[in-house]
Amino acid sequence: MSTASQAKKSPRHHTALGMTLVILVAVIVVWWIVSEFVTDWMWFRNLHFGQVFTTRLVTGAVLAVGQGLLLGGVCALNMALAWRKRPQRTISDSPTLDHYRAALARRTAVIIAIPSLVIALGGGSLAVTHIDETLAFLHRTPFGQSDAYFGKDVSFYVFTLPFLRYIVSVLLAALIIGTLAAAVVHIITGSLYASPVAVRPQTADEEGVHPPTVELKNPFSAAAQVHLSVMLGLIMVVYGFQRLLSRYEFAVSDNDALFTGIGYTDDHARITARLIIAIIAWICALMFFANVRLKMWRVPGTAIILMIVSSLIIQGVYPVAIQQFTVRPSEVNQERSYIERQIEATRAAYDIEDVTISDYSAETNVSAGQLRSDAEALPGIRLMDPALIGETYEQLQQVRGYYQFPSVLDVDRYDVDGDTTDTIIAAREINIAGLPDQSWINTHTVYTHGYGVVASYGNRSSSNGEPVWIEGDIPPEGELDIDESRIYYGESESQWVVAGNVEGATPIELDTPGGSESGGEQHYTYTGAGGVAIGNYVMRGMYATKFADLNLLLSSNVNSASRILYNRTPRERIGEVAPWLTVDQDPYPAVVDGRVVWIVDAYTTSADYPNAQHVNLQETISDSARQNAGEDTQINYMRNSVKAVVDAFDGTVDLYAWDTDDPVLQTWMKVYPGLLKDRGDISEDLMSHLRYPQDLFKVQRQVLGRYHMENPDSWYNQSDLWVVPADPRDSSGAYEPPYYLSIKWPGDESPMFSQTAVYVPKNRENMAAYMSVVADASSPDYGKIRVLKLSDTAQVPGPNQTYNAIVSDQQVADKLLPFIGQGSDSSADALYGNLLTLPLGNGLIYVEPIYTQRKSAASGSSAGTYPVLRFVVVRFGTHIGIGDTLQEALDSVFAGDAGASTGEDVDQQSSGDSGSTEQLTNEEAAKQLLQEANDAFTKADEALKNGDLGEYQTQIETAQSKAQEAYRRLNG
Repeated sequence: MSTASQAKKSPRHHTALGMTLVILVAVIVVWWIVSEFVTDWMWFRNLHFGQVFTTRLVTGAVLAVGQGLLLGGVCALNMALAWRKRPQRTISDSPTLDHYRAALARRTAVIIAIPSLVIALGGGSLAVTHIDETLAFLHRTPFGQSDAYFGKDVSFYVFTLPFLRYIVSVLLAALIIGTLAAAVVHIITGSLYASPVAVRPQTADEEGVHPPTVELKNPFSAAAQVHLSVMLGLIMVVYGFQRLLSRYEFAVSDNDALFTGIGYTDDHARITARLIIAIIAWICALMFFANVRLKMWRVPGTAIILMIVSSLIIQGVYPVAIQQFTVRPSEVNQERSYIERQIEATRAAYDIEDVTISDYSAETNVSAGQLRSDAEALPGIRLMDPALIGETYEQLQQVRGYYQFPSVLDVDRYDVDGDTTDTIIAAREINIAGLPDQSWINTHTVYTHGYGVVASYGNRSSSNGEPVWIEGDIPPEGELDIDESRIYYGESESQWVVAGNVEGATPIELDTPGGSESGGEQHYTYTGAGGVAIGNYVMRGMYATKFADLNLLLSSNVNSASRILYNRTPRERIGEVAPWLTVDQDPYPAVVDGRVVWIVDAYTTSADYPNAQHVNLQETISDSARQNAGEDTQINYMRNSVKAVVDAFDGTVDLYAWDTDDPVLQTWMKVYPGLLKDRGDISEDLMSHLRYPQDLFKVQRQVLGRYHMENPDSWYNQSDLWVVPADPRDSSGAYEPPYYLSIKWPGDESPMFSQTAVYVPKNRENMAAYMSVVADASSPDYGKIRVLKLSDTAQVPGPNQTYNAIVSDQQVADKLLPFIGQGSDSSADALYGNLLTLPLGNGLIYVEPIYTQRKSAASGSSAGTYPVLRFVVVRFGTHIGIGDTLQEALDSVFAGDAGASTGEDVDQQSSGDSGSTEQLTNEEAAKQLLQEANDAFTKADEALKNGDLGEYQTQIETAQSKAQEAYRRLNG
């Protein structure tokens, strides 16, 4: 074949190659889109939440198509109209414009279509961010309450205003894009000059040389003038409506940092200014429309200048002058009525209207028998700190390095031997980082699930300070009657896994480690309904695309019976099926009707409740126990409207409508009918584990600190402002967390499971108030918030003052000396537990457990060390007592006899290693204790040789305990 022949075929060859690449890219894009769509649909269908998927898909599609057509259509229409009205003959001073004009003439449709299509696709894709506000607007429910200024129902601000804001912004954007597109085409066609001047070159004639001159030209053709006048007029019409609508924004915006909502300056200047600017905008629109006939740009131009100047004066200078010269000199007097409205709205928005605040003259003196009337409350005082004993759980119950517990454990209640007791509970989840071999097979198909829960008494410890287990070990043993212990869904299960196998095949998934009754590792094949079936290659291909992992197609561990499990954390699952909910930061495990489940509180929130104070949600719920690093979210309305439950084995999500009086929840129940289960469907066992949520309580605690003051003068002056104290144990200054405790409120007959917190005055450290809410969902008083406001005449020390007094107390130091020694001689660290505050003995009593933990080895390794409860410190007023038990500490404070029993003696004896030295002399007892310590050290050495670090640590702690007790005996 000749070279000439090859050259002739070359362009065709390149065209074919180009078309092939385009088709290939198109196929890949379509496959990717279809994969995302199908996999999402399958996931929602597996959970029986297909209604959520389809409703959001249809709504998003309608919004995207509608917004895309509007933006792209307005752009295309204006470009086409500008091209159609182009002058037939043009004399251009620009070769560049000539080039563009020729190109536009050759491919008019394509050149108009490309930018219009890009704008349509880009603008349409942005519409999906407005799905929720559109659905909420279409199904809005009245609140039955109106704001005090405009008289609008609260639902207007929560549902209607955000939607109208969206619609107006889209219309304005469409008109601006259309106007700019039309202007570009008019420039190219010569209907609108890029420069409204003409430069005449230098000339010469018989009269001499004439220098260059500049002449003004009319930059607009008649058609361009009419076209752009109409478009600019429409922009002014919509802008006027935007300014009119923005008046309502003042009810939900922050007012000069004083408060959220309408204030004096808003009322007397800003709101009226927005109305005036709207009217001026409409006048400008009329001028632009009139210019269609007048064709005199100075008329609408003058109107625009008037609007700009008016905006600067009316919206800028005038409000500042009112604020500076009218409000500032007597701010409280000018703002008083507005503050009253804002206090009322804020208390309603955060559901703190019915808080009971009682004056409380806390007793600070002590006497023998002072706690006799509170005897029922003492056995329930929680001594085990869930923020400290996570390491203890890990060392004693982790079993293998590929399991883990959270650093902060959870508090719940269980019936054990007929008594309801506060319990520390955690799920034993898989820890991929702890695998020695993190191959794809191991991380995605073998180590697929955790195993069991571990629970201990909150108010008991063994004689060596370790937890007293209610449930633990593998296989599980204990009191909780668990039918299914495997945990495929949990807080730490962030990675997707493949589970399931064909019938009769050898199980792949590790179930229990070696050391079980059969002596070796046990494997398991998943039999649950969780996840999506990927038995065929099409589904595997789609998920391989979704997760960008070809191993799903290549691995022999993926078979015809496989299911892929993803979105495995409880918060993820609830966020997907109910994106309109704000999910609590602390899901907690519970054993309900024989199954391990995750209970998650979920909230309806809004930032648009009129005149209610905004709070930063992430900042408010962060404390020393949980630091939240999410994006800042401003809210000013919150309800715990939904209780959610996620099954740990099959991932089933159940949403229960909890606060059915909430208009926001009612709105979403209209959007998704039948999605939520009734409150009456909650089983008795599940109800016993539901509790008042932490995040809501933290927000209410923060808001109530200022909004308990209903007098506007007091509110303004902050004369009785309460603040949440810093956690005395945390050097970063983080808030002290609220605590779940069983407390007996003054005047109540029996203790109630509650959530508690304390306040201190601003810039002071003494106690200002004590707050609690009934946290037991099965109680008729659930959600009842009560506050004890302390007298100003008798100061009660606050948490930081108490902590300082404890750590500097001589008897506390003496007790700790045998454990921590002095300086470099110390063999252990003292860890101070949560400082609990309880209303007992007609006053407020502080209880703080003290743990000791053996120091790490010189190499820096912390292997085998964990905290054990060693002492309990009690403070009442200025009196401090410390003891090996809570009973000893209480008796020490209350003149040798607290007047009631904590019930600890029985528990200590039951642990099997106390009481044997009670009848011996100190020397005899010390000798016996040292022998027992030596025996324990021997057992520790044996455990270390066998690689059993848990048993090693147990024996070391026992030996230390015996040796320390011997030291105490010998020193009287």
